[in-house]
Amino acid sequence: MVATTLGANFPVSERVAEMKASATLAAMQAAEAMRAAGVDVVDLGPGEPDFDTPQNIKDAAAEAMRAGKTKYTPTAGTRELQKAIIEMYARDFGANYERNEVMATSGGKQAIFNAVVTLINPGDDVLIPKPYWVTFPEIVTFAGGRSVFIETEENGFVLTADMVRRTITPKTKLIILNSPSNPSGRVIPPNEFRSIMEVLAERGIYAVSDECYLRFVYPPATVFSAASLPSELRKRLCIAGSFSKTYAMTGWRIGYSLANADWTRAMSKVQGHSTSNATSISQAAAVEALNGAQDSVATMLAEYTRRREWLLNALNEIPGLKCPQPEGAFYAFPDVRGCLKQGETSDDFATRLLEEEQTVVTDGAGFGAEGFIRISYATSLDRLKEGVERIKRVAER
Repeated sequence: MVATTLGANFPVSERVAEMKASATLAAMQAAEAMRAAGVDVVDLGPGEPDFDTPQNIKDAAAEAMRAGKTKYTPTAGTRELQKAIIEMYARDFGANYERNEVMATSGGKQAIFNAVVTLINPGDDVLIPKPYWVTFPEIVTFAGGRSVFIETEENGFVLTADMVRRTITPKTKLIILNSPSNPSGRVIPPNEFRSIMEVLAERGIYAVSDECYLRFVYPPATVFSAASLPSELRKRLCIAGSFSKTYAMTGWRIGYSLANADWTRAMSKVQGHSTSNATSISQAAAVEALNGAQDSVATMLAEYTRRREWLLNALNEIPGLKCPQPEGAFYAFPDVRGCLKQGETSDDFATRLLEEEQTVVTDGAGFGAEGFIRISYATSLDRLKEGVERIKRVAER
């Protein structure tokens, strides 16, 4: 493979040169720079809860350190964490997993990375529904695969089995699913999810189900995991899970994967040569997160529910802006095409918000949806209200 030049001096590899920088991290960096300069910035970009990690989880981590649990662990994670994950899925979703099908990872992102790079060869196609989390196609690029995007706007950004069936190519090997969705917040109904998995089973296609926002759904939608599907539909399924959102543990970098034993063995090989094991202290904290009181999850969901209701009403009152109702996660994904000036893009709109009103949002083009912006309501209601006022001023100029 021929190296490509990055800047003046560094010969970056072709695959890395083809990868795009993260739009979500770029928004976070912009907000940090403005705050450092003393600017009153309204940051509606963060993909992380504005809540603190629950005290019982922090206490478990402190106790683990005091007990000397600061050494390497097995690559796939401690027995205690594997057991806690297995018991949670059995209790909540009626799913049976064995220890050799469970692996702790350094965040849900590593679980997805492990799954893709252990499966995809150069020339393989990977189906990715739009809008997508910005990292999905970049992992596929790194693995040498080709991203084949599924257009979902016709159905309000909710994926269907028919859409999947129409997009499958002769080289399709994998699909990456994400429900609740980042960035749209839309949720695939359980029956539709099953139909999608049946289509994949018919064609021998693998699936990664990113369930990072598993617990954050709003009635009438209900919590659903692909783990609850019949075993014959899970043979080619890898679930990528995370503690980051559910337990406000973004900085702890702890997640997990659930997949068949052969796939898990391959992923463990990759992880063994990259990060080795997830942090021992974070694993101890994750055990407490699963086994301890779950009150904090309900508290966060109730507050997100309150913010979501206010935000959707406020956004839809802005002339030219349309915002469908998200059933999960903590994002709104409004269509701003009616607010754009002649020849303007959603990136231009986001830039005007930043420069004219010191308000950070994430351009939808980074998620494969030009004309939209992502707004996170993982921030206080007061800041949301200020942010919407600023968005309205820019939209009306």
